[in-house]
Amino acid sequence: MRVLLHVCCGPCSIATVRMLRDEGHEVTALFLNPNIHPVQEYLRRREAMQEVSRRLDLPVIWRDAEYDPAAWMRQMAWREQPGVRCRVCYATRLERTHAIAARGGYDAFATSLLYSRRQRHDMIAEVGHGIAADCSNGADGSVPFLYRDFRTGWQEGIDTSREWGIHRQNYCGCLYSEAERFARDFAKVTGVKEKQAKA
Repeated sequence: MRVLLHVCCGPCSIATVRMLRDEGHEVTALFLNPNIHPVQEYLRRREAMQEVSRRLDLPVIWRDAEYDPAAWMRQMAWREQPGVRCRVCYATRLERTHAIAARGGYDAFATSLLYSRRQRHDMIAEVGHGIAADCSNGADGSVPFLYRDFRTGWQEGIDTSREWGIHRQNYCGCLYSEAERFARDFAKVTGVKEKQAKA
């Protein structure tokens, strides 16, 4: 099958692409991540994805024109709670992936978000399957969501990304996840309680 794989970053893509190729799929990556904050982090992750693309001979569709942090933040307004904002963020990226896959004549779409042990795995699968089901009567037709538990390749992705010397991020990507990741450090330096430091 021709699979359009939404990729969140380079390290999460390595084992994911290899596993899909081992199943015989032809994989094209889609780099579409309006959630990443700040811009410098977006550029570091993009550079890492370029290196993965080069090493794996992986074609990538770059949707840099859709990177609009201000629009993403407006979309998250009043949805800051982790479960709520994550669902909206997953849906935003997977809806676009589905639309691009449908227009491009792909047989299925998937996401490297399913690789991370730190993501909301069941929610991602639910959102992906839901988008495919909701679009089944659309004018463009529906493209099925290809679910896989890519977490089995967790250590391979870590080891290979270290070997290749590519950027490995330490938070999901958005402003809120960055604040949560570094809340304890913030509290140590400032004396402000950790709970107050979280977004």
